[in-house]
Amino acid sequence: MRRLWFAIIACTIGLGVATQAEIAQADLTDLLYDKGQITKEEWLKEKADRERVEAIITAERSTTEKWYDKISIRGYTQFRYNATLDDKKLVDEYDSSIGNNTGFLVRRARIIISGDIHERVSLYLQTDFGQGVSAVSGTAINNQNFAQLRDLYADVFLTKDKEFRIRAGISKVPFGFDVLQSSQNRAAFDRSDAINSASPNERDTGLFFYYTPVETRKLFRSLVEKGLKGSGDYGILGVGVYNGQTLNVTERNDNKHVVLHATYPFELPYGQIVQVGVDAYRGLINVPVSAGVTIPDGGNINDERIGTHFILYPQPFGLQAEWNWGRGPELNAAHTAVQEGSLQGGYVQAMYKWDNILPYVRWQEYQGGKKNRFNSPFNVVRETEVGVEYQINKALELTVAYAWMKRTDTINAPYAIHNGDVLRFQLQWNY
Repeated sequence: MRRLWFAIIACTIGLGVATQAEIAQADLTDLLYDKGQITKEEWLKEKADRERVEAIITAERSTTEKWYDKISIRGYTQFRYNATLDDKKLVDEYDSSIGNNTGFLVRRARIIISGDIHERVSLYLQTDFGQGVSAVSGTAINNQNFAQLRDLYADVFLTKDKEFRIRAGISKVPFGFDVLQSSQNRAAFDRSDAINSASPNERDTGLFFYYTPVETRKLFRSLVEKGLKGSGDYGILGVGVYNGQTLNVTERNDNKHVVLHATYPFELPYGQIVQVGVDAYRGLINVPVSAGVTIPDGGNINDERIGTHFILYPQPFGLQAEWNWGRGPELNAAHTAVQEGSLQGGYVQAMYKWDNILPYVRWQEYQGGKKNRFNSPFNVVRETEVGVEYQINKALELTVAYAWMKRTDTINAPYAIHNGDVLRFQLQWNY
């Protein structure tokens, strides 16, 4: 501690001495000129040299870019209202304003801070202040107006052209297309259950390696900037290792999940862009259970899937489809034990981009356990959603949809299945 204080004092004294020396030099030149010991030309030359040095120093200071000058702040908010038209017991865990005794909802309120702090290091931070309902011991509780961390990672570029990078921290798990596509860009109100159940909340803590050629990176960026519902750059090849217990949940075993993501976009002869890919992951997940429910091997159960995706970007007609198969934890029919069971499901979505209007229709299905819920209840989902997105301007979007839903209440035992129609409205503002 004494050495630290000594260094600070020494630096302060050194700075003061240098400053005083510069002032003394200027005063000495003026004094010599006043006494006639140097000519006016010599005095003017000395003064000009001093001003030129000061100008260079000032210019260098003004052009030196600080890391905080490269940081940007942006975000978006989604404001919703859902009118459940018949079965008020219908529950959708992705939207707590569906069902009985519900109302307006701020579904998402995102603030994103990002930027390059070095030519080889980029940072990304995203928080969410949206409203919602959480599940504790299988029971829904009020948890409105909460804040949570969504992303916090650094991209470390291994090459100057940024084709190879390592992402460390909390980020999206690269499985499928629906998981990676931002909710800010998605046409349908929520992600599909079949794909999103692979990585609930889409994110986890881990290390991921991505490879994206320079031209492909430009293409990924343009698909988002042109409003073509792109997913952003998660590489044409991604490999990762992550905790596997899902976002904002304490890790419960020593096993780590591994994931492989491979996708490739290409342009057809007439200019429309197609993207195809496959994904797979594997690990062990530890499922918390209620009293009276047994689970094998201390709660650790195989969690593995393989999936495929196909995207025809809307230029103007578009088609988006995914399907996945796997095995994971599942509550048995008697509701007495959690076991390993099979799962499968996916979706097909058609859309048409007409200027700033995008009508769409999506059909989805899922059958399998819900690994992020207590007891991992068996989940049945069959849903068709028809809607239209209208981009009023770059800052404002309105989406209206009608959905026919068949869903399992995965929050409240005995996990009943409900059918219902829902009229949906969403206003999104981007900033």
